[in-house]
Amino acid sequence: MAESFDLAKIHQGGGLDSEFEYDSEADRRREKRNDLVPPKKKASEKITNKRHVEEEYSKEEWKNQRFHVLSMDAFARHKKFINDYILYYSGSKADFKRDSSKDKRDIDVIKEHHRFLWNEEDDPDETWEKRLAKKYYDKLFKEYCITDLSRYKENKIAMRWRIEKEVVDGNGQFSCGNKKCKETEGLRSWEVNFGYMEHGEKKNALVKLRLCPDCSYKLNYHHRKDKSQHKKQKTEEMQSDKDSSLDETFKKPPDQSTSQKPDSVEDKSIWSGPAKLPDEKSREEEFDEYFEDMFL
Repeated sequence: MAESFDLAKIHQGGGLDSEFEYDSEADRRREKRNDLVPPKKKASEKITNKRHVEEEYSKEEWKNQRFHVLSMDAFARHKKFINDYILYYSGSKADFKRDSSKDKRDIDVIKEHHRFLWNEEDDPDETWEKRLAKKYYDKLFKEYCITDLSRYKENKIAMRWRIEKEVVDGNGQFSCGNKKCKETEGLRSWEVNFGYMEHGEKKNALVKLRLCPDCSYKLNYHHRKDKSQHKKQKTEEMQSDKDSSLDETFKKPPDQSTSQKPDSVEDKSIWSGPAKLPDEKSREEEFDEYFEDMFL
């Protein structure tokens, strides 16, 4: 029985080693198996790890939101905050609607403070609006003007300076300066005294235009009309003066003293016969007179 027990013990140990060696080998294998199985954690350790994960997640989410907010412009950021406020605390967007009646673009500011001509008295550094308008004015080309003759019959003509694109295309110099005309033949230069109202003050400026014959007629429509009316009025006055003088002539009674007066002696001598010619000198007499003058 003792021998059989020893054999079984040998087979279970896996060899003929000593009892001390068997225990150490078994412990080593047991530790190896235990290393493969994760150790059980305590309840307090589980709570600590969950909080750590939540903190890390919140930090990462905060970084993403911060990056998203910084990438937006001021107005988009404002809208996001308003939407978040309405989402969390309820309310209506009408309560946060911005008043856009006083909004102005750059072009609106330029139109409001634009000047056809800037003088030394005008101070562009007074406000940023004037500085913007002066900066736009400096980029204009002030040799020829572009005009709008659509209301020429009302004697309302608009003019402005040319921009860079119009100078490159030749508008107003090599083609008609009318805004709605592209004619290039028969152009004529005009120097016009342009009167305009600017900021409640009446001003004048001498400008140059290049116009085709049709647009030149429109430009001088009222001037020619006034000239023709003046000429017609003057002709009528002259005709009335002539008619009045003729009426006075025909209405004046004839002067009996002058009409029945006999011809004077001088009139009779003139019309009585041919005029008497002076006596003609002979050739010898002319020579004698000539030599007499020489020897005196």
